[in-house]
Amino acid sequence: MGRSAVGYYFKEAFDSLFRNNWLSLASIGVVTVSLFIFGCFLLIAINTSAIINTLESMLEINVFLENNLNQSEINHLNEELKFLPGVSGVEFVPKEQALENMLTSLGNGKDITDNLDENPLPDSFRIKTNSVGLVPQIAANIYKFKGVRNVIYGQEVVERLLIVTRWIRTTCLTSIGVLGLAAIFLISTTIRVSVFSRRKEIGIMKFLGATNWFVRLPFLLEGVVLGFSGALLASIIVYLVYTIVIDKIAVTMPFLPVVGQIDKLAPVYWGLLILGLLIGAAGSSISVHRFLKV
Repeated sequence: MGRSAVGYYFKEAFDSLFRNNWLSLASIGVVTVSLFIFGCFLLIAINTSAIINTLESMLEINVFLENNLNQSEINHLNEELKFLPGVSGVEFVPKEQALENMLTSLGNGKDITDNLDENPLPDSFRIKTNSVGLVPQIAANIYKFKGVRNVIYGQEVVERLLIVTRWIRTTCLTSIGVLGLAAIFLISTTIRVSVFSRRKEIGIMKFLGATNWFVRLPFLLEGVVLGFSGALLASIIVYLVYTIVIDKIAVTMPFLPVVGQIDKLAPVYWGLLILGLLIGAAGSSISVHRFLKV
């Protein structure tokens, strides 16, 4: 491809953009809004995942043991628990420590234990899992072990967390798909108007022997410029808005695990730019295709 051809493609693309300047600006605006919403959904999904992971890390299975177990049996049970699939950590809590923890948590009400003749709490294990979805099955397996009196893991909390997780991920994926299709349609409509205004010129070029790609490339470039411009603006706005939001959250709700690391956020901004390029290219290709059949 010679320099003259490249110059022709860029000249035609930018001439069309300036010729339809208001329509081009409107298209860039629509793409910006669409990708801004898309970027917001991505950031919400990332932070929701971080919050869910934090909640998952806080969930644990409490395994209460029979009172008549000796140290050897406790050690054997400890090894069995460690090798269960999906278990990431096992901590033994002797009943003396459990009572001490309870007294600390009671504070002023700890005098209610003064009349106790012996420690009523059993020895127990605290178990961490790799995923909240594994908790019910792991708890069911632990029930089968000899020496286990009871297993508590907050079944209702786990089930609700799983439902919320699935709902949020499904909503985000659905919204992302709808917004992506809407952006492609809008870019396609914009390029279609540009192609329609030059339909006679395109027909003459085809009759004179111009190849499909020779006709297509200026419109493809025009769509890419529109998509990239909208994506660039969307990325800048998303970055600025998100920076303001996380700064406020850090002050008002510092306990929330908000994602602020640039290495985790950079893929979002790069993804918006790449998506803008792809949307622009796809929209222009769809629009110009029907006019190549002459």
